[in-house]
Amino acid sequence: MTSSLATVAYIGATILFILSLGGLSNPETARRGNLFGIIGMTIAVLATVLGPRVTPGGYAWIVGALLVGGSVGLYAAKKVQMTQMPELVALMHSLVGLAACLVGFASYVDTSTVFPTEAEKAIHEVEVYIGILIGAVTFSGSVIAFGKLSGRIGGKPLLLPGRHWINLAGLLVVIWFGRVFLHAEGTAAGMTALLVMTVIALLFGIHMVMAIGGADMPVVVSMLNSYSGWAAAATGFMLSNDLLIVVGALVGSSGAILSYIMCRAMNRNFISVIAGGFGTGGGAPAAAGGAAQPAGEVTAISAAETAELLKEAKNVVIVPGYGMAVAQAQHVVNEITKVLRAKGVNVRFGIHPVAGRMPGHMNVLLAEAKVPYDIVLEMDEINADFPDTDVAMVIGANDIVNPAAQEDPASPIAGMPVLEVWKARNSIVMKRSMASGYAGVDNPLFYKENNRMLFGDAKKMLDEVLAALNG
Repeated sequence: MTSSLATVAYIGATILFILSLGGLSNPETARRGNLFGIIGMTIAVLATVLGPRVTPGGYAWIVGALLVGGSVGLYAAKKVQMTQMPELVALMHSLVGLAACLVGFASYVDTSTVFPTEAEKAIHEVEVYIGILIGAVTFSGSVIAFGKLSGRIGGKPLLLPGRHWINLAGLLVVIWFGRVFLHAEGTAAGMTALLVMTVIALLFGIHMVMAIGGADMPVVVSMLNSYSGWAAAATGFMLSNDLLIVVGALVGSSGAILSYIMCRAMNRNFISVIAGGFGTGGGAPAAAGGAAQPAGEVTAISAAETAELLKEAKNVVIVPGYGMAVAQAQHVVNEITKVLRAKGVNVRFGIHPVAGRMPGHMNVLLAEAKVPYDIVLEMDEINADFPDTDVAMVIGANDIVNPAAQEDPASPIAGMPVLEVWKARNSIVMKRSMASGYAGVDNPLFYKENNRMLFGDAKKMLDEVLAALNG
């Protein structure tokens, strides 16, 4: 393939990637968006492999790498559960960061490249330095995010004394060694500065994500998505690959926008998340603090009683959360929806932007269960309808339906936009226990007069509800 043909292929792939992002912005066009992305990536890989920059002797290595990588991808696609998608995404981000680091070191020690001027050589070295810096932060931060999302590392933020000064000192050292790197007499001297910077960047990535609480993890996932994009763009600069630069910029900018949307959905700002988020990792009772503690008794309800309430309702809103994902209850939820709609009940779903462990988590689960897209509504679209709702059914969600966000100024989640399920005539919350949510904050919703608690495994209890509806 000639250089001109490869360039045309890259332009075509870029257009397909842009169309892919556009398609992924809407559930109804997401499949088409994925298809555009697959075709675009196939064209990009073929144009690169068959292009003029790959020598015949390199094909064996490329085929071997494709076989190994493809096998890992197929295995992950078959074995990874939907509940494990957040940590898988974090792990994939770490691989992008690692690739940027490896390409950066390889590019630096490559003696075959000759630079006509000192200015071009300096520009290349800046690309290498910044690329490895971003890649190292992305790699270590994503590994820690994987650990937190998979439960291998606790969700409680690790807030070291003077952590901001530590970060500032690390940044100053990185800048100093950047200067040393650019003025190094030889490759060996430059490598020392590069290694020191890499170690500091790796430690910074660990420290940054360890300081972020479990409740902020959806923001972390989108943030690392952005970082991986910039790492890919940096790799493109190092390799003089225009497609990598463009695609990396697309991923980086879209991830940054998504992070902003996530922060708005939690009434947080990006700097406060990076400086140290909140959250205990879920399952632990909320710690006593300045926030007022809920008072009263909860009222339990049985599956049969839940079915009766649903039968008598005209308007029902279902709010899914991570508990539904863990129980793999999305399919039975769809069956209940079908039964209720057949009886003339207006059933809709309310989705909070940060429900689950990553952006769009609940939308993906409901799409997998083939819940109609037109009845799945975002928080802003559904909140005004709760006063006219007969039954609001919360399945395994906690923080996103917590009225303390509006009623208690001292609460850690004060000001966070939430789904106002307590305004419905009746609300039913499905939980295994009375443990607090991922943010580690108790929920006054449980004690309200119009609320009922349906305790137990979500799938088991919903199976009983479905049986009672069909009985």
